[in-house]
Amino acid sequence: MMFLDQAKVHLRSGWGGDGCVSFRREKFVEYGGPDGGDGGKGGDIVFQATQGLNTLIDFRYTQHFKAQRGAHGSGRNRNGAQGQTLVIPIPIGTQILADDEDRTLIADITEPGTRMVFLRGGDGGKGNAHYKSSTNRAPRQFQQGFPGREMAVWLRLKLLADVGLVGLPNAGKSSLMNAVSNADAKVGAYAFTTLKPQLGVVRHKNREFVLADIPGLIAGAADGVGIGDRFLGHIERCRVLFHLVDASGESPTSAYHTVREELEAYGNGLAEKPEIVVLSKVDAADGRSLSNARRAIARHTGREPLLVSAMTGQGLPELLDLSLSRLGIRPGHDLETGAAWSPL
Repeated sequence: MMFLDQAKVHLRSGWGGDGCVSFRREKFVEYGGPDGGDGGKGGDIVFQATQGLNTLIDFRYTQHFKAQRGAHGSGRNRNGAQGQTLVIPIPIGTQILADDEDRTLIADITEPGTRMVFLRGGDGGKGNAHYKSSTNRAPRQFQQGFPGREMAVWLRLKLLADVGLVGLPNAGKSSLMNAVSNADAKVGAYAFTTLKPQLGVVRHKNREFVLADIPGLIAGAADGVGIGDRFLGHIERCRVLFHLVDASGESPTSAYHTVREELEAYGNGLAEKPEIVVLSKVDAADGRSLSNARRAIARHTGREPLLVSAMTGQGLPELLDLSLSRLGIRPGHDLETGAAWSPL
């Protein structure tokens, strides 16, 4: 399935139905009076967070959404039916933004099953029965239905994950994700193998957490170079970051600082998130280069990096143990509810 994390949609709620002009006509009832019913209310536009969706690709092919109009009123005081509500399913983690220069945030849908009435339908008009008075016994006045609301908005998806992977292109993020989760990310010996964010579920010691992999960052990513600002948006909700640095690269410290500068430039709290620094691809580095890289990273960060190889499995158990600790997942407790865990 193609991944799409941003889309513009045009919405219009339903018009209300018109009121009716009608008079009671029955045998032996000479002056039956007005009996025109009211028009029905127009249909609402509703956004609903739906599990199982992880992309906005459906909005690439359908951008216009129009709710049903309310039915007109009729004689015998019969009111028109309400227009059907139009429910638009969206992935959990979708933001709704105004179509203005600043893309003002209107709503942030983060809870499964959330239903948000975004545009209300227009009210139905009154029938002539409402206009009867002591001086006007046979009114021919009615009220037209009120118009629905019309609006264009942007939908932007930000993935919900516990841990996010960051690093330069070809730092080994996809290989690590495949090694520790149920994901099947594309792996290649070239930069920008990963072209879209991806989620995977990590299971370790009877616990689970969600890992997000984003395409590699380059200098200027926070300003939109390589649409890096959109990729960084997908790790805003992460509680912990894995910062991967290629142990076999030419300058591990330079690679580390490049990514850190982009996190700080992007803002939104990314630079303040707990970070686990990982020297990846240690199987591809000779002993001397690995030792120099480890000392350099420790000197710049003030803490020892983890030495990890997705190919051989070196360091993976220690990395996952540390992840559970940083996420606050204590032995015997579930990640989401905090309830005591017990085997089936």
